[in-house]
Amino acid sequence: MTFATKISCPRCHRGFPLGKAINACACGSPLMVEYDIDKIKRAAQKPALKERAATLWRYREFLPLQDDKNRVSLGEGFTPLLEAPRLAAEFDLNRLWIKDEAQNPTGSFKDRGIALAMSLAKELGIEKVAIPSAGNAGASLAAYAARAGIEAHVFMPKDAPRANITETRQYGARLTLVDGLIGDCGRLIAERKEAEGWFDVSTLKEPYRLEGKKTMGFEIAEQLEWELPDVVIYPTGGGTGLIGMWKGFAELEEIGWIGGRRPRMVSVQAEHCAPIVRAFAAGKMKAEPWQNARTIASGLRVPQAVADFLMLEILRESGGTALAVSDAEMLAEIRRVARLEGLLFCPEGAACVAALARLKREEWIAPSDRVLLFNTASGLKYLDVLDDRSSPE
Repeated sequence: MTFATKISCPRCHRGFPLGKAINACACGSPLMVEYDIDKIKRAAQKPALKERAATLWRYREFLPLQDDKNRVSLGEGFTPLLEAPRLAAEFDLNRLWIKDEAQNPTGSFKDRGIALAMSLAKELGIEKVAIPSAGNAGASLAAYAARAGIEAHVFMPKDAPRANITETRQYGARLTLVDGLIGDCGRLIAERKEAEGWFDVSTLKEPYRLEGKKTMGFEIAEQLEWELPDVVIYPTGGGTGLIGMWKGFAELEEIGWIGGRRPRMVSVQAEHCAPIVRAFAAGKMKAEPWQNARTIASGLRVPQAVADFLMLEILRESGGTALAVSDAEMLAEIRRVARLEGLLFCPEGAACVAALARLKREEWIAPSDRVLLFNTASGLKYLDVLDDRSSPE
């Protein structure tokens, strides 16, 4: 059973019933699942978590699936929270952790949201799904749709990482390569989905991927003994993870598992695709589309995010910030982390390290701050990007 009660719009507050396939609100906002917190308080106990499987499903009471027979899982979630002492010493930090999402089943954090989306698709009787993807989400959808027996259609830019293209095809999804960016892929799905009978699982255009991503916030809290870090640095494309973690923190506080103190949230983007950074600096509540977006970090090449207003609210409410880094900085940090900590970061994860370096220089982060940063995917998925360019001169 689920303790979810309804789906609601955070912008216009319109409510929607559970049990039906639904995309975004008519006002254009993403939708969110709400829960009966009092019932969760009675059903969920912190000590019991230690006896549960090390997957995101250990937080079952906080997830919207009605019947566990519809669960579509490959063992996703509960990824390691690794101390990084040598990297911390480089930046004169007392405590630094890396949340290594590369250890999810298809090698990226996308598995969290896709696992929930495919579980709900199975429960709701959806037979065909479609997704626009810069790379990792498409590969993840292909894998989980295969697991669920659901037909998957993936639209990717032609220049997506070769590993993602190969994965998607091997899992049996129908792959369309597009001469353009992720927004162009999304437009093609929007034009065809009604005629083709596809359910659109684009980022934040359905309410369930967010529920999978919020488990990153649950895991951070549990792995740090229910005391959140001072700063969380996160690479931001569509923003589901940032919004999901914030939602997860709020739910944990509501049931009394954590207090009201929150991390300062840091959104990191690429210098040639930084709509959230630009809007944050200008004090705006919405981000204008970025023209001519380009970066080696395919997950950050998102010129326009549907939930821009939610991301900007979170950054300001948390006392956080947003900054953009260059591709050259990302490549340099991939080398540094690999040699200091034995982890091969993806470019998006390396962007977080570059952001940390700058924030430390600017004294926005103090030596005593407890800092957590994300590696969102395996660097092995980006070998075509890393070859030659990442080697020392």
